[in-house]
Amino acid sequence: MIRKRSMILFGTFLFVSWNAVLVLLLWNRDPVPQIENVQPNEDVPANDVIQDVLKMADAFEAELERQKDILLQIKDQKLHQLFPRRSSNHTRLAPPTAAAVIPVLVMACNRVTVRRCLDKLLQYRPSETLYPIIVSQDCGHQDTAAVIQSYGDKVTHLKQPDLGDLPVRPEHKKFQGYYKISRHYRWALNQVFRTLGHTAVVIVEDDLEVAPDFFEYFRALHPLLRSDPSLWCVSAWNDNGREGFVDPGKSSLLYRTDFFPGLGWMLVKELWDELEPKWPTAFWDDWMRQPEQRKDRACIRPEISRTITFGRQGVSLGQFFDKYLKFIKLNSEFVPFTKLDLSYLKEETYRVNFEKEVYSAPLVSYEDVKQGKLNGPGPFRLQYSSKDSFKIMAKNLGVMEDLKSGVPRAGYRGVVSFISRGQRIYLAPPPGWTQYDPTWS
Repeated sequence: MIRKRSMILFGTFLFVSWNAVLVLLLWNRDPVPQIENVQPNEDVPANDVIQDVLKMADAFEAELERQKDILLQIKDQKLHQLFPRRSSNHTRLAPPTAAAVIPVLVMACNRVTVRRCLDKLLQYRPSETLYPIIVSQDCGHQDTAAVIQSYGDKVTHLKQPDLGDLPVRPEHKKFQGYYKISRHYRWALNQVFRTLGHTAVVIVEDDLEVAPDFFEYFRALHPLLRSDPSLWCVSAWNDNGREGFVDPGKSSLLYRTDFFPGLGWMLVKELWDELEPKWPTAFWDDWMRQPEQRKDRACIRPEISRTITFGRQGVSLGQFFDKYLKFIKLNSEFVPFTKLDLSYLKEETYRVNFEKEVYSAPLVSYEDVKQGKLNGPGPFRLQYSSKDSFKIMAKNLGVMEDLKSGVPRAGYRGVVSFISRGQRIYLAPPPGWTQYDPTWS
């Protein structure tokens, strides 16, 4: 260590000394003589002096560049000694790039209540430059258009030009709305990525209200989404995020999930380049949950949701709204995610730590969980062994029981985490789980 420190000091001394010598040489050199009344055809004796000075200046500039490189190497060596590189399992993520522009795309149709969505986005938006708000409107609803236009240049208003019905099978006529939604998503995302040239986007629907740290959350996770190929989205939504089913003291807690949550989510251009050529004509969100699209990739989701939905009426006719969605808890505490170390979410460390916590938790019975007979804060592990056992226990304990291509909502490697009577429960498959069964649906 002493030898390395001496080398650093010697290099610094060499840099300063060399530059001092060069400056003195130039300072003590005879000045260029003044030449008066020189005729065009007369020889100028000062030419040699001028050329010498120019050559010395060039040499001086080149040497400065070389010495600068030497000094930068010395600096890097010193920084490496002071802050040695950690192993890959503990590397802190680089802070989000301040210049990264992350637009918010609001998908609108015929809800004049889009004002509630936009008001919250504008209230919490920390920078107009870094978070441009783009409202893409389908349906051609004039009252909704008037609301959007009332915001002036605070938002960009795009209008989906193709408003006609799509050709569908006779039995799918009642699903025409789902076809139009899929068409709108494709058009709007092409506008964001192809026309406007953005490299990432956060998508929200016009019936979502966002939390105070909504922008902070996505800003902090943007570099992780870009650097970890095992991730394909970041979502603000917890499907089981109802009041009483989340830990209010863990507002900073984040998870990996194999289930595509939607409802306020971020993707990057590279993913759109992959998905757009095969984008479905309808039911795009369930299509995203198929193994062919997911490709074993995960999303990030929070313990406490950063969005809630207030739109009961829509093409889904209020499905799940009265039973689940209207009870989702919206985070109210600002979490400074950009100042936190989120490297625990990287795939190579998260899986090992998560499985260790789940399968080291004591195994308990469904009856004890249901009747509140567990002692201690948990976590506890409740095991299911089949599709039916999962559905029965999930439904009776109040978490969402439906499966998409075998993946439970908010699940990771088959495990669903939730709070029951103030205790952490992991509803989990047996140890040694390897893959989802797509027939479980």
